Amino acid sequence: MEPVFYTVQNINGDYAYMVSDTGVDNQVAMFLLPEGTDVGSRLKWENFEWELLR
Repeated sequence: MEPVFYTVQNINGDYAYMVSDTGVDNQVAMFLLPEGTDVGSRLKWENFEWELLR
């Protein structure tokens, strides 16, 4: 499975709203994301795991 890279655009309550580098919108529950995820964070989704990129 190829990695997909996202940028968090907004956090509303328990959900993060993000867009992939290819322009696909996604909504994910915050409890599934790595600790420290915030607006502007870069995330990688690969092998059913999220990784916070620094």
